[in-house]
Amino acid sequence: MGRDADELLSPPASSPEPEQDDDDDDCYLSDQEDDALEESVLQVLEDGHLEDCHWSASSVITKEYLLAAQREDLRKVMELLGLKEHHARTLLIHYRWDVERIFELLDQKGRDRLFSQAGISLRPASNAGLPSPAEVTCNVCYDDVPLSAASHMDCGHDYCNDCWTEYFIVKINEGQSRRVNCMAPKCNAICDEALVRKLVSAKRPDIAERFERFLLESYIEDNDTVKWCPSTPHCGNAIRVKGDIHCEVECTCGRQFCFNCSSEAHSPCSCVMWELWIKKCRDESETVNWITVNTKPCPKCHKPVEKNGGCNLVACICGQAFCWLCGGATGRDHTWSSISGHSCGRFTEDQSTKTEQARRDLYRYMHYHNRYKAHTDSLKQEAKLKRDIQWKISISENKESKIKDYSWVINGLNRLFRSRRVLSYSYPFAFYMFGDEIFKDEMTTEERELKQNLFEDQQQQLEFNVERLSGFLEKDFQNFSDEEVMDTMKHVINLSNVVDRLCKQMYQCIENDLLYPLRTPHNIAPYKSKGLDRASELHICLDSDEQSSQSMKHSQDEHKSQPGLNSNESGSSVTGKRPILQLHGSSSDNSGRPSHKRERRDGGGALFDLNVPAELADKI
Repeated sequence: MGRDADELLSPPASSPEPEQDDDDDDCYLSDQEDDALEESVLQVLEDGHLEDCHWSASSVITKEYLLAAQREDLRKVMELLGLKEHHARTLLIHYRWDVERIFELLDQKGRDRLFSQAGISLRPASNAGLPSPAEVTCNVCYDDVPLSAASHMDCGHDYCNDCWTEYFIVKINEGQSRRVNCMAPKCNAICDEALVRKLVSAKRPDIAERFERFLLESYIEDNDTVKWCPSTPHCGNAIRVKGDIHCEVECTCGRQFCFNCSSEAHSPCSCVMWELWIKKCRDESETVNWITVNTKPCPKCHKPVEKNGGCNLVACICGQAFCWLCGGATGRDHTWSSISGHSCGRFTEDQSTKTEQARRDLYRYMHYHNRYKAHTDSLKQEAKLKRDIQWKISISENKESKIKDYSWVINGLNRLFRSRRVLSYSYPFAFYMFGDEIFKDEMTTEERELKQNLFEDQQQQLEFNVERLSGFLEKDFQNFSDEEVMDTMKHVINLSNVVDRLCKQMYQCIENDLLYPLRTPHNIAPYKSKGLDRASELHICLDSDEQSSQSMKHSQDEHKSQPGLNSNESGSSVTGKRPILQLHGSSSDNSGRPSHKRERRDGGGALFDLNVPAELADKI
């Protein structure tokens, strides 16, 4: 009976509806299949797709295309809201050039409220249809001037051009040229930039030029998604990021930096942690701690005195003798066991507690700083491996051997640089994560100890495997036999995957287990197996006016070599067109300079970039 039931439930081999059964199998999964699917999804996430959660794309804006990129954002706002250029600029500066946020707030607040908060007045003319007076009284100098010698703002206030001009010059010299308010008391309307440009250029062309420069720089200074490259000397490029701004980028000049704080790339440290760490390493706070632990002040001149012998009676260079145990002034008569006329056998808890706490803080800082510096020095030394490895590869490829592909060495070196860098910055992170400087009241003592043990276990595993990978890469494989080379290759590939997975696990631990439960938000740049993404070059098709102004010299030289060429033909292809933004991937051929990345492919087709740290790029 059971067999017949099974036959009734299962269709025969010649059933005309096998496709329907396949669909049913796809829709309904058994418990084993469901668990296997869940495990495969988790495995895929662990293998690198978690990087997509922190999506960001960076592009480089050169000096030539900075004005065109600014006008492209202006064009979007002008076309959507039907505004003049100066009103669109005022709106963008107020909302920090975030076009998408302006569109969102337009639905939330409405047009009138959106404009009034930005200082834009679009009131209709109150004297429409009435005859215009021949003269206007200026409320600043109280002179009656002709209508042609006065200027009218959108807010409705009129003043003579001389007063407007002097007011604009003062505001520009004060650095307020990005948002020049109306002169009228309690009026927050923003003046028309075209009027400012016209009046100031007639009297002070140099200040008008400064005004134009300030307006152009506002696209970067007042923009959260665009920042100057912090290279020294300055390369002149700006970086624009779409997506998560808590990321690390690389300019086409080779400079790598944190986009959020513009300092060097410091992940997994947050920007707050890195700023505190740099300050702590540079100032004299630890010197003061050392003096507190190892010296005592002279009771007379108060200079720090270090004890260099076994006797508890010490003498300052000023001639004052005092007791080392209590710091009290004494005479010079003493024996090995006592000082004449002095006794300090009573215990003072406050002084002992402060000294003991200063000693613990000093030892704790030295622990993390020594390991941070050790891995930083190792990174500098290992950066020299690139030249040595390329020399070893060239020798190995030319000798008689069955092994000709040595991309595994470059891939391993790439992973070594990235993992060593992560390891070095993990010590400043641990110093502040498990200390009292930032998160004193965020965790209990038990929670702090538990999380510290969890993090340090992962840190030690990463450190152990990074050192092993470094050791295999330093071997002279060019002198090895094929069997030894295969064995070295197996270890390098295995350790490269291990350190990459350990770095991902450390970042997941930091983001999910350490930082996420805290009340104080701390964001870190995500880990990327291939290293930092190099910003693509931003190419913009200029309109006719911009192209003619920027390529005038080039056109003149071209006409000299080709006398028959008509000047109108050179710009006919872009006449009347607005700037069009196009993103192109940059490479060493396009940038005109040697790239710090070397791309190779493994068997799976994944790109591996030899991403040398910025501070070491020029030394290799």
